[in-house]
Amino acid sequence: MVREKERLIIRLMKITDAFVIAVSFIAAYFITISIREYLDLGPLAFAPSSSLEGAIFFLQNHLWLVLITIPVWIKLMSLDGIYQDFRTKKYIEILWRVFRTGIVSVLFLGSGVFLLKMTLTSRLYVAVFAFTAFLGLSFDKAVWILGLDYSFRQGHNLVNILIVGTGKRAQEFIEVVKDHSNWGLKIVGLVDDDPKLLGKKIFEYEVIGRIRDIPRILRENVIDRVIFVVPRMWLNRIEEAIHSCEMEGVVAAVTVDLYKPRLGQLRQSNFADIPLIIFQTSTAKEWQLFIKRLLDIVISFVLLILLSPIFLIAIAGIKLTSKGTIFFRQTRCGMNGRKFTLYKFRSMHMGAEMRKRELERQNEMNGPVFKMKRDPRVTSFGRFMRRFSIDELPQLWNVLKGDMSLVGPRPPIPVEVDMYETWQRRRLSMKPGLTCIWQVSGRNRIDFEKWMEMDLQYIDNFSLWLDIKILIKTIFVVITGYGAA
Repeated sequence: MVREKERLIIRLMKITDAFVIAVSFIAAYFITISIREYLDLGPLAFAPSSSLEGAIFFLQNHLWLVLITIPVWIKLMSLDGIYQDFRTKKYIEILWRVFRTGIVSVLFLGSGVFLLKMTLTSRLYVAVFAFTAFLGLSFDKAVWILGLDYSFRQGHNLVNILIVGTGKRAQEFIEVVKDHSNWGLKIVGLVDDDPKLLGKKIFEYEVIGRIRDIPRILRENVIDRVIFVVPRMWLNRIEEAIHSCEMEGVVAAVTVDLYKPRLGQLRQSNFADIPLIIFQTSTAKEWQLFIKRLLDIVISFVLLILLSPIFLIAIAGIKLTSKGTIFFRQTRCGMNGRKFTLYKFRSMHMGAEMRKRELERQNEMNGPVFKMKRDPRVTSFGRFMRRFSIDELPQLWNVLKGDMSLVGPRPPIPVEVDMYETWQRRRLSMKPGLTCIWQVSGRNRIDFEKWMEMDLQYIDNFSLWLDIKILIKTIFVVITGYGAA
């Protein structure tokens, strides 16, 4: 019953969100017209008048905006977990999730406008709509929070829970529930297998039975959920109690504290209906990686076309200044050690790899990586390409193929990986990238260990917004040649 109520609330919330986004399309129409009139920017395409009829005519000519943006934004909010356990989230956290899903939605919207060459679609209107929708959804979420809080205070939609366990972790759980009364959780009582604790109170909540008494407690009390917060050695004791909850149709949950990972996060999953507990170090969610891959495909494809004149200039420069092949191919390590062929414009004389051993004493980078400011193997034109990262451009093909991403740790060669310390190998847990934090923070001015730490910092704090910031900084680095050897 409680689960059905939660599903109903989520459905109603999605309906109100869709309504708010739809209204934002209309509101943005009038705001955009007012801005254009004030700044004397001329009329808006498909905008016959500043009336409701004019707004309807405008939206009819931009129907694809409405039909795509509404479900995409709501789906992204759902994937980002806004609706799940809504009552337990802080308002500022909800605002941040609405904002970042909105950014992704507008990026898709803008990409569609660009790729379909919809020159009559006002960029100003798209920006105004995004801002208006964000404000509307923020207000909508505030109303939902206030409404649910009021409902809980009136005693409606309360979730009665029975907590099994009275130890330290159970007490921490009780304190969290007490500190967040707006979640609508009501502790009916506690259960512990120690007979000495029967009838005693912990944080004003009475121990009303032992584990074997749970079937009786479920019959005599209104219980919506049973939360097992017990030590590891108790897991064999609670099996029958969980079966009792199943028989009664009461939701049962067991806190997962089998191991305490130092870096990873615990995540529950299923494999062919077999429950699994996953220890995952990366914070990246599947929907984020999916969007990241879509952006990789779109941006790399567009850049390969737009930068084709630079490709031709680079090819001509290489052929005119040195003998040998145009492209340099090298085996690199990708995600989790997968091998792939990386492509670059050749910036060194032919046979440069054979001369690396004789120059190793002049290596200016600690660790297994070889870096040298005035490397004699680099051609004059190669030095120019390296300064502005032109030699890296063929890696856009690696990005398009899926070997690499636009943003991620730089792909190492297998020999370097063999020399990694254990903690450094974690940088292979994410797909390598064309640019990264190291690339925009000084590159060759940073020592190897700091470089590895930066890559792990990226993995631990991954977000689509971080990728966007790194890409923007990369443009500055490429133009100025900052940190190049």
